[in-house]
Formats: sequence, structure tokens, C-alpha cells
Amino acid sequence: MRIWLINHYAVPPQYYPLARQTYFAKNLMAMGHKVTIISASSVHNSDKNLITDGSRWKRESVDGVDHVYIKCCDYKDNGIKRIYNMCEFAWKLPGVCKKLEKPDAIVSTSMPPMSCAKGIKLAKKFGVPGVAEIADLWPESLIAYQIAGPRNPAVLYLRRLEKWIYKRSDAIVFTMGGGYDYIRDMHWEREISKDKVMHINNGIDLEMFDYNAEHYKISDPDLEDGQTVKVVYTGSLRHANEQIKPLFDAIELMQTQAYARFRFFIYGKGEMQEELERLCKEKHLNNVKMKGYVEKKYIPYILSKCSIAILNCKSHEILRYGGSQNKLFDYLASGISVISGEDNPYSIVRNRNCGIAQDFRTAQELVNALRQLSEHPIDRGYIRSIAKEYDFSVLSKSLLDIINRCLRAKGET
Repeated sequence: MRIWLINHYAVPPQYYPLARQTYFAKNLMAMGHKVTIISASSVHNSDKNLITDGSRWKRESVDGVDHVYIKCCDYKDNGIKRIYNMCEFAWKLPGVCKKLEKPDAIVSTSMPPMSCAKGIKLAKKFGVPGVAEIADLWPESLIAYQIAGPRNPAVLYLRRLEKWIYKRSDAIVFTMGGGYDYIRDMHWEREISKDKVMHINNGIDLEMFDYNAEHYKISDPDLEDGQTVKVVYTGSLRHANEQIKPLFDAIELMQTQAYARFRFFIYGKGEMQEELERLCKEKHLNNVKMKGYVEKKYIPYILSKCSIAILNCKSHEILRYGGSQNKLFDYLASGISVISGEDNPYSIVRNRNCGIAQDFRTAQELVNALRQLSEHPIDRGYIRSIAKEYDFSVLSKSLLDIINRCLRAKGET
């Protein structure tokens, strides 16, 4: 079977680390299928473009995976050029796809919804299953993060497009557990059957994770200090991740002899980095170190040397439908105990007892959770066993099952 994975941002992971489509592709290929990942040529959060000549599109094989890049403009932030970039990819997608061999199934990812909708339209044109993968709730995220109001014309347009995607796709795969709760909250349940709504989390390639832990190590005396309780946060330091800020209130409370063994390490970069560094200086927080950005391949080793990992310290309204942060699966793969402020019915941390998940209303509550996990750590082998359920070899079989189900349904009609 020939499968297209259409995802605006799914360039090879050496350029951008969100490798979900790459892992799907490799595992589906190992099961005997032909897979092509179709993405924009622009690399998110960078100034790199994978097409530098006048070509409208480009095809190449990277680590055995077939990639098709569609030439799109560069952008640097979340301004008008990024919006144009999203639209440009969707506009150009049909013209490039007609030059490719006809697929047997299409999996089309939102965000952004424009290209996801085009992928579903292409599936209808070819008469093949069209699976909508919902990795971000747009336009709900725009409202939740106060980027735009609910009556904003762009939001109203995206809401209609979102509903169209859900209705016209043969299956909907949410990366968050509460996808159908969201559909009910939109009052769309009469038009969108629960039977077509599925859930596949983000996950981990355990073989790659273990290889990196063994082969990519960092020489850092802080990590080698066996006398400390090492608490780590990895990930971007952007305003969308402001859930980390309450951690610094807890760190301030732990500037006492009672917590002298605790050390906090923050790995990541983003627009909040300078603000957090300034906060550390102003409050004389000597038990935390801003370690900056490291390549993802070093994360497994770093986690292996730490005791507790911070996913987030407070929830956000939109997380009531669940979350699927990539770093959670790194944490699970390392066996490290997790602190999460994301306390909802879909929390893996809470439901699988991989740490402490609660709504931290005060910094002292967070301090108490850190102390509890330091005194009563969860068995790393147990947490690692949970990660095996989210290995991409398992998740890819789930995706293939959904595609085959859609194929059978089309054969019956």
C-alpha cells in the first residue's frame, strides 16, 4: 500500500526534531508499505529552507524515507509571513501531488488546518481513505492563548474549516485523549460519529533513545554529582510553555538548608530564556542552572542522570482535553519520575502512576510534591515499561489498523 503523510512541518528530524511522521514512515515501511512524507520546504523555528533554487518542489530520500518538499517562503516568527507560509503550502499542495504516484491512503495533519483540509480533499479526489490527524486544536488554541477572540473573522473561518475536516474525513486521529469531548463541547456530536474518532498519542522510538543514551554523553560535573537530587526540565522556553514559571517560585522556597541537596537544571531556549535568567539573578537562586539548548540526542543521557523531571507546573484550559508533549515520552523512556500540573482525566502521569499530577495552587504544594518524589521515587523499571506502550512500532500498527478499517468501510459502500 502507498501511503502519503501530509504534514506542513515534517521535514527530516535533523532539521526539526518533531519526528512523529518519520517514525510512522519507517515502521510502516518495515511492514511492507511505501510511504511518502509531504511537507513545506521551510524549516520551522529556523532560517533554513530545503529548496534554495527556483524549484517549485523537491524529492529526496533521507535515511530511507521518501520526502517531498514544496517550496514555501521563509518566516521568522508568528507574524503575517508565517500565515502566508501556511496558506502557500496548502495552495501548492494539489499541484505537486498530481505529479506523484496515486496513493492508497492519505494521512493529513492539522496543524495547520488549511493543508489538512487539502489533504482530505485530495483523498476524496483519488477515492482513497483520508485520515485527519489532529495534533493541535485550531482555532481553539488561538482563543485559549488569547491570540484571537472567539468572534474574530479568522477564528470563525478556521472553525468552519475545522468542522468540515472532521465531517469529511474517513477517520479522525487526535493526539490528545479528549478529542471527542472537544467535539461534544463544540456541539458537533450529531454530525460527527464517535466511531470515527481515534486517539494515537505522541510516542518514542525506544531503540533510538537507548542508542543515544549510550553514544551521546555530556561531560558535566553537575550531572555526575551523586550527592544531589537532580530535577530537570527539557524543552522550549516560549510563552506557550509559561507553565514552567511556577517552578521558580518553588525553587525560591527551597533556598534553605532543608533542601540543600536539590539542584534544578533547565535545558532549552526561547524568548523566555532571558526573563528566567534575569529572575534567577534577581532572586539569587543558586540552586538552579540554566543549561541552554542541547541537541535532542543528548537528552536521554541527561535524563539518566536526573531523579525528577518537570513536564509543567500548572495546567492550561486547553489541556482539559489532554496533552501529548513529546518530552513526556522521553521522560517515560528514561524511567524518571514526572511532575505534572496537567491534572485531567487523560493524564498519563496520573493514570499510570508515573509521578505526581495535580493542580498546584501554591508553590508550597509543588515543593511538597518534589520532596515526596525525592523520598519515595517510583521504580524506573516500571516507568520504562509504560514507555514501551508508546513505542512507535506499537503506534504505527494502530495507525495502520485505522487505515485498513477505512479501506474496508470503502469496500463495503
